[in-house]
Amino acid sequence: MSDVDPVQVQPPKSPVLRIRDLRKTFPGTRALDRIDFDLDRGEVHALVGQNGSGKSTLIKVLAGYHRPDPGAVIELAGRRIEIQDTAASRAAGLRFVHQDLGLVETLNTVENLALGRGLRTRFAGRIDWKAERRDAQQRMNALGYDCDVRRPVSQLAAAERTGIAIARALDHWEDARILVVDEPTASLPRHEVRTLFEALDRVRSQGLGVIYVSHRLDEVFTIADRVTVLRDGRRVGTFPTSQLDENRLVTLIAGSETMRPSHARPYAGEPGIVLDVRGLRGLVVDNVDLVARRGEVLGIAGLTGSGREEALPLIFGAASRGGSVSVEGAPLGASVEAAMNAGMGFVPANRHTDGSITTLSVRENCTLTDLKSLSGRALRLQRSTERSEVCEWINTLDVRPPKPDALFATLSGGNQQKIVLAKWLRRNPRVLLLDEPTQGVDVQAKATIHALARDVADRGSAVVIASSDDAELCGTCDRIIVLRDGRIAGEATGPAMTLEQIARLQLAAA
Repeated sequence: MSDVDPVQVQPPKSPVLRIRDLRKTFPGTRALDRIDFDLDRGEVHALVGQNGSGKSTLIKVLAGYHRPDPGAVIELAGRRIEIQDTAASRAAGLRFVHQDLGLVETLNTVENLALGRGLRTRFAGRIDWKAERRDAQQRMNALGYDCDVRRPVSQLAAAERTGIAIARALDHWEDARILVVDEPTASLPRHEVRTLFEALDRVRSQGLGVIYVSHRLDEVFTIADRVTVLRDGRRVGTFPTSQLDENRLVTLIAGSETMRPSHARPYAGEPGIVLDVRGLRGLVVDNVDLVARRGEVLGIAGLTGSGREEALPLIFGAASRGGSVSVEGAPLGASVEAAMNAGMGFVPANRHTDGSITTLSVRENCTLTDLKSLSGRALRLQRSTERSEVCEWINTLDVRPPKPDALFATLSGGNQQKIVLAKWLRRNPRVLLLDEPTQGVDVQAKATIHALARDVADRGSAVVIASSDDAELCGTCDRIIVLRDGRIAGEATGPAMTLEQIARLQLAAA
């Protein structure tokens, strides 16, 4: 008879997914570098890391959206597979629930579950609504949800909407092996998270492996069996959750890097508050107060879903807001026109859809924000004056090619961003808002944009930069506020303005 306590005997692990030496290279960037990853049957395996760590790229490789570099080994249930496209990913048994859920809110649960596969029909091609409702109810009940499947999705609780996305992903349980959920609680009220976790427990009880991507570390410790940490496209390590605490996990995620601004020079002009925001509210942002002073570059940091993405559009009036915004003591109406009249400029995160008209020329994009100053008698646009001014900006910002009549869409990302920035700089803004200002630009353009931000501040304006790149903020800003769950989690300045401190504030570590 064995002297081993049978209660302590663990069943052998049975990997459903095995990844070895996974690499993914984009032009000029190694997004994933020698990633190893295992997922067991019936396991919830958390994938964590800061923005840009490689989590999204890894998920897109598994989804068939990106192809890995040659040499990667991906095995599913012990069999090597090639994921060439999204169809191959689904055929292999991989299922995904993305952060935006992909639901049509005007449709009900039955109709959303049928998206992609169609509805059952019976006599003369008529839809069998009774069978569809019964099937939808059974599928929702199997995940622990008891909602009215006939109600429009817009009328359901956030947790129920997430449940619909999970049920749709697992349309045929017998074909699914892995469920990937990406930031599933980003839009969930805290009290509804438990409902989601109960649903995921039911999924793993069916023997599926679950990859759980989240920035909320308290949830990782609640739901996950193991944690894999990525940083800068590399795997830091994989750890049983029971062997970690929140402080240790934050250190693994952030590393021990420190980065402080190299300028560290005080503004020599008159001090004072230029931008004063009180009780700012939006879809995520909740009662945020902030000020930006003359000569200051203020940073706004925060993980995806923290409210960082909507903070600057709210301040500028580009999104419906609550609260108040003042520039040099004068309250502003909640509109773009009021913000511009007060001397505010805004470079949005998406320059293609929100910051430019790509079918127009460089010259036309550069002068869009202020045609009045280029107009002569009878408000006729002075083309020669316009061309001369645009050429000056092209030379100042080193835009390539230096052609004012070139189509904006033909420029590289970095040169496009310079023109988007120039159209606000030519107005001499008192407040300049920069949302992800160096996203998708090359190193040289990034340096130019950072220098321009400092130059605007040095001339007495206030500059506010919202960015998912914490290193960018630490290297450019005088002060950084960190948003978490729509509120200010803390502030960093001086010696405390390090990547590690920003990560701790973002991740809610003690």
